[in-house]
Amino acid sequence: MPAKDVLSTEQIHANLLQLPLWRYGLGALRTALKCESSAAALSLFAAIGDLAQDANHHPDVDWRYDTLFVTLTSHDAGGKVTARDAALARSISSQAAVFGAVARPELLRTVEIAIDTDNAEGISTTWKTALGYKARKDGTLADPFGRGPALWFQETESPNSNRFHVDVMIPFAESAAVLEALSADGVELDYEHAPMWVVVSDAQGNRLCISTEAGRDLG
Repeated sequence: MPAKDVLSTEQIHANLLQLPLWRYGLGALRTALKCESSAAALSLFAAIGDLAQDANHHPDVDWRYDTLFVTLTSHDAGGKVTARDAALARSISSQAAVFGAVARPELLRTVEIAIDTDNAEGISTTWKTALGYKARKDGTLADPFGRGPALWFQETESPNSNRFHVDVMIPFAESAAVLEALSADGVELDYEHAPMWVVVSDAQGNRLCISTEAGRDLG
């Protein structure tokens, strides 16, 4: 298979079976690697950089003290997951073992902001300009440097009075614990669309969605 070939849903699942450190969410392979120290994390970061240079394929890596958050997609394939991403994920996993890093999938969170609107085109440019974001083909606005949360417009003929909500993407295997903790807090949970997403309403009526990859087309 050519390295730039976009992986199908079945191929992504098959690769994840061989990549226990990794999860899939919002179109990317992701992992959180906790090291013994900040210095060890920085050394692993450098090793990942060497792998990326050798492969001519560069992941997004966020270094936070003793933990690295790594995201893999192929920009030259429209931001999809390709065979090249899976290959680099395997190489990074090998290096993680060398440096004694431990996967912490429960730390993985990917946040998007949604705005209810009956006219997305009427407000999209305002938000794009103010945030310095770029528009994707699906109308979502994204930080070109991957630092800020994506912004998307949920089109509806009758927008909710509370037009903003946050979508939090969590690996499915970790979502039950989060929902259990929210339930214990006494908030309202709507499971109508589970497991793809569960609508959470806080004590003042503000909403967020706990979303997972389950039930979605991953390709």
